[in-house]
Amino acid sequence: VRRWQPNQDWIWQPGGFGVFDPGINALSIATYILPAMYITSAVLDFPENRDAPIAAQVAFRAANGSDVTMDLDWLQTGPQSWDILADTDAGQMVLSGGGSKLAVDGRVVHEEPEAEYPMLYRRFAEVVRSGTSDVDLAPLQHVADAFMLGKRNVVEAFFD
Repeated sequence: VRRWQPNQDWIWQPGGFGVFDPGINALSIATYILPAMYITSAVLDFPENRDAPIAAQVAFRAANGSDVTMDLDWLQTGPQSWDILADTDAGQMVLSGGGSKLAVDGRVVHEEPEAEYPMLYRRFAEVVRSGTSDVDLAPLQHVADAFMLGKRNVVEAFFD
């Protein structure tokens, strides 16, 4: 949070999502590439002086019976990581670098400069021009479910 959203108090307010703000990005990818899934448990760490979580561990079960986990932590220091790891019967996939690098079984198969937001804004412009809608509510539903089902831990106060 100190790196990407310093001094942005809105993110700590009710409805501000806390650590789930960047987690939505990962959930958007996960809900696109994985079978439908639902939350089986969650643990949310709320700083004693904030109304949104600074860390979360969420367990899911996919429709095909696979277990999926998500670990979000805004207390990470040093170089920031943004990784999605998928271990399957066919091998391991790692999406890293904000979605800019894809490796399968340790071999990089795609890499380009990080361009998440420029691509997103281009897509927004296309949708506005065409008068269409492009919405996936599943990531928001998962966040809402985590807040509803998750065990709340109170952790030490957080100050930017």
